[in-house]
Amino acid sequence: MALKPAIVNVMEKAARKAARALVRDFGEVEQLQVSRKGPSDFVSAADLRAEETLLHELRRGRPDFGLTMEESGRLPAANAPHATGTPGNDRWIVDPLDGTTNFLHGVPHFAISIAHEENGQVVAGAVYQPLTDEFFWAVRGTGAYLNHRRMRVSSRGAMADALLATGLPFRGKPKHPAYGATLEAILPRVAGVRRFGAAALDLAWVAAGRYDGFWEFDLEPWDVAAGLLLVREAGGMASDIAGRDRTWTGAEVLASNTALHGDLRRLVGDAVRGAGDTGE
Repeated sequence: MALKPAIVNVMEKAARKAARALVRDFGEVEQLQVSRKGPSDFVSAADLRAEETLLHELRRGRPDFGLTMEESGRLPAANAPHATGTPGNDRWIVDPLDGTTNFLHGVPHFAISIAHEENGQVVAGAVYQPLTDEFFWAVRGTGAYLNHRRMRVSSRGAMADALLATGLPFRGKPKHPAYGATLEAILPRVAGVRRFGAAALDLAWVAAGRYDGFWEFDLEPWDVAAGLLLVREAGGMASDIAGRDRTWTGAEVLASNTALHGDLRRLVGDAVRGAGDTGE
């Protein structure tokens, strides 16, 4: 049984406390008060409540950490002078409800994502699915875990056997010209492609070996920070199309086991170039 480090305990306590309200609100999803922050990009009262709870709990656990949160943006450490407004070298990167559209439509596939960044590098991360009580976590250099069980990426080595996941642009998001091209290139060569609408969980499932790979464009750091660490600590690989380690930005994310990563990069890269998009 894996013993969770103190930093993971802080993340787990915060996630579980925020999740209690999310589970309650999910049961009453039709009565939620919902506002729009953009076309097809909803912010629910549940989302905001979860972020408030996470902010309180994470600041209480590590008052010297700054925060970057999906709804609140970049916030200083609790003990930082308000005049500076600048977090220190440690910060939390938080998505209080990854899969908001799923949540609001009663689709039981969403998660809380929390990452700890130290001096520009993510060193710990957690993705929590409240409805299944699955707590995916990792600390750099120590492996990745699902609750107390060690996780490893899949061992499939042939694209024909691979089950991949991706994301697709929705109304109000930039129309990345490569999406259709990548699907056209990949669908005939794999066992299947899934689009479940929660990137943090997609990456956690790659780490757990449920998916063999994942690709998506135009994400944000809070969508991927924790999940990318999970994949790498589970023995997988993550990069952009050119093989560079710029995935933390979310602009381009390709993650898979080591055996399939080259093929995934080639297929996605060729499709992007064929669509006339450089991927930059």
